[in-house]
Amino acid sequence: MEFNILKKSKKSNARLGVLKTPHGLVETPALVPVATQAVVKTLTSEEAEAAKCQMLIANTFHLHLKPGEKIVKNSGGIHEFMNWNRPLMTDSGGFQIFSLGFGYDLGVGKVLGFFPGKKGEGLVIDKTAQPKKVRITSQGAYFKSPITGEELFIGPKESIKIQEALGADIIFAFDECTPPFSSYEYVQKAIKRTHDWAKICVDNKKSNQALFGIVQGSKFQDLRSESAKYINSLGFDGFGIGGDLGETKKDMTKILSWIIPHLDEEKPRHMLGIGRLDDMENIIKSGIDLFDCTVPTHYARRGIAFVSGGKLNLSKSIFLKDKKPLDSKCECSVCQNYKRHYIAHLWKAKEITAMRLLTFHNLYFFNIFVENIRQKIKNNQI
Repeated sequence: MEFNILKKSKKSNARLGVLKTPHGLVETPALVPVATQAVVKTLTSEEAEAAKCQMLIANTFHLHLKPGEKIVKNSGGIHEFMNWNRPLMTDSGGFQIFSLGFGYDLGVGKVLGFFPGKKGEGLVIDKTAQPKKVRITSQGAYFKSPITGEELFIGPKESIKIQEALGADIIFAFDECTPPFSSYEYVQKAIKRTHDWAKICVDNKKSNQALFGIVQGSKFQDLRSESAKYINSLGFDGFGIGGDLGETKKDMTKILSWIIPHLDEEKPRHMLGIGRLDDMENIIKSGIDLFDCTVPTHYARRGIAFVSGGKLNLSKSIFLKDKKPLDSKCECSVCQNYKRHYIAHLWKAKEITAMRLLTFHNLYFFNIFVENIRQKIKNNQI
C-alpha cells in the first residue's frame, strides 16, 4: 500500500490524497461503505461499484462465524469470493466487543447524542465491569456465537490470522471499543489492553497486507493523546480512530484535535463507524482521510432516501401520487429511471426491490457528496 498526499488545505487540516492498493486506487477523502458479510446489503458487487463506491469494509467477526475464513480463503480470498476487484478492508472484530457487549446491554451507540432513547443514562462503567454477553480479558474476548450459542474466543493473534485468511488489502489491529458511560479508570484499563494487543498484532502479521492500528481513549484528552502517541510508535501503515466519541458532534471534533497532531501525517487516517452527511465536512476538515458508515444502507432498508433537501420517507402514502424522481439533481440510474410513486408502491407491497433501489441511490448520493468535498479542497474552499 502507498499513500500520497496531493494537497493540504491552508484553511483546515483537510487534505487530498491517493491510496494505492493491490486492487486499485482510492481518491481520498473517501467514504468506505460497509459490506458486513462480504456484501453491501441488497446490492451486487457490480452495483456497489456503479454507485461510485471506491472501497468497502467487511466484518471479520461475522465472516469468521459464517461462512468461515477457510471457505473464503479456499475461494481465492475475499475479493474473488465476492467478485469485488477494488480495494477492500476488514475490521478486526474489536467493535463487536462493544456492540455485543455494553452496547447491547445499554442500548447505546458510540456517540450518545446520535442515539436518543438511550437506556444506560446515569450509569458509570467502572474498571471491574463486564458486559453480560462478552467476557473481556487481557488475552482477548470471549463471545457467545449468535448462531449456535457456543462460546468462541478472539484475541489479537486470532484476529490477525482470520484477516490474513480473508485477504483484504487493509486490515486492522484488534482493539477494545469502549462504550459511553465508561469511567476514566475503565478506559485506562481498556487502552492498556488495546496497546498490548496492537503490539501482538504487529508481531504476528505475516502477510503483505497493510495493517492499521487503532487509537482509543474515549473522551479523555490525556488518554487519547497517550494512545495516539503509542499507536504511532509501532510502525503501522495507517491509523484507525475508534471508540466512543463524546456526546455531541462538537465533542467528536474536539477529540480528533487531541489525536491528529500525534499521528504521522504521511499515513492515512480512518475514522471507524462515523459518516453521516453532517459529519463529513467536519471530520475531513479535522484531517480524516477515510471513514466507514452504515447510514446510507441502513436507512435505505427502512424506506428512507437522502435527497438534496433532506430525507424522504417512502413508506408515507403521499408518495404514491408523486411522479418526481427521488432527487431531480441526482444523476444515479435510479433517479434517471424510476419515480417516487413506483418506489413507494414497491415499499408498500414489501418488494425487496424497493430496498435495492433506495440503497443504490443513497450510496451514490453519499459518494457524490464526498466528491464535492474533495472538489472544495481542490478549490481552496475548506
